[in-house]
Amino acid sequence: MLRSLYTALLYVFAPMALAGTALRGLRDPAYRDRLSERLGFTNAVAPASAQRRIWIHAVSVGEVQAAAPLVRALLKKYPQHSFLVTTATPTGAQRVRALFGDSVAAHAYLPYDLPGAVRRFLNRVRPSLAIVMEREIWPNLFGECKHRRIPLLLASARISERSAARHRNFAALFSEALSGNVIVAAQTAHDADRYRAIGARHALVTGNVKFDIETPLAAREAGEQLRLTQLANRPVWVAGSTHDGEEQQVLAAHRLVMAQRPDALLVLVPRHPNRFDAVRSWLKAEQINFAARSRNDSVTVETSVLLVDTLGELMTFYAAADIAFVGGSLIATVGGHNLLEPAVLERPVLVGPHNFNAPDIAQLMLDRGAARQVTSAEQLAAVILELYTNPSTRAEMGAKASAIVAENRGALNRVMDLIEPLLQAPSQIT
Repeated sequence: MLRSLYTALLYVFAPMALAGTALRGLRDPAYRDRLSERLGFTNAVAPASAQRRIWIHAVSVGEVQAAAPLVRALLKKYPQHSFLVTTATPTGAQRVRALFGDSVAAHAYLPYDLPGAVRRFLNRVRPSLAIVMEREIWPNLFGECKHRRIPLLLASARISERSAARHRNFAALFSEALSGNVIVAAQTAHDADRYRAIGARHALVTGNVKFDIETPLAAREAGEQLRLTQLANRPVWVAGSTHDGEEQQVLAAHRLVMAQRPDALLVLVPRHPNRFDAVRSWLKAEQINFAARSRNDSVTVETSVLLVDTLGELMTFYAAADIAFVGGSLIATVGGHNLLEPAVLERPVLVGPHNFNAPDIAQLMLDRGAARQVTSAEQLAAVILELYTNPSTRAEMGAKASAIVAENRGALNRVMDLIEPLLQAPSQIT
């Protein structure tokens, strides 16, 4: 009954969502591409051969990045299989192409959770195994996978207490979705308990595959070269994955830093490409002397901000910098982004107070002294100035951050151990 009501509401709102995506395409043409895939009409058809297919869903850029170690491990272990990666956003699709190129044979957009769209999608892609990253639960999609006896693994699964409470209000709907063929490989014991509370029958703790982030040697080398050629002898800090409402605080902090260190350089990396033009215009209005990465502008002694308005270069600039601030954390609505990216590069990490996307990682890094929390532009500036004057403290924080990553690796192997029997005997989950 509850699932029927859920589906009826989707039929009401799906046309609005499709229209909204089309309208968004007026500003960002990527959103106009492949609109039919939102209704299950994907061109990512499974090969005609007997080759089996592994399907991985990662909703957007962050989840694609988190899935990268798992996808690479699967490609290496199962070269005889074909692979499909789905996302919900064009930026996620772009990240799939940037990370995996032709090694992943197909990309598609996940369809809306309408019964017909889901059936069309599965008829075309015909997966032997579905892997969903982190926290996506779609009752009709999961139900159709169960009907077709397609095993489904929630990898590196997480759910906040607030989200779990909302899900418990619709316990019958989510209990049905998470029963039978679904295995929840949770990040923490708390996550596993919350999934069980909303109906998961098979929930176990495997850890967070984000800790299995690969040391990006190419990014490290590119960052070191960039530092030598353009950023030498300057104090450099990165504000990575920033959002509207946060960039204003970051720039205010940078102005306070420059009052004492006029040679300081801020590398500003907005999270979403569709905001690049707006951020460029805003910096002009603020009368900031900035260089735009997309235009290959040179960074001169007069440049105070380097705007990275390109995709896929955040790790390079973390490697080139002295200090990393990780965005999405100074505003209450986003929940923070990946602290492990600068950590694996041995950079001291600064972060705002809002980290509900990965609270355990944030708390661990704060408790261990690998990260410092700031709540305002003034605090951010003060900590940056403190770290600039204490190179040994920067090095100590960076070493602690890298050690945390090293100590918590292993989730990838535990998830891979779950995948092998699912591919061998997918019908045995009950």
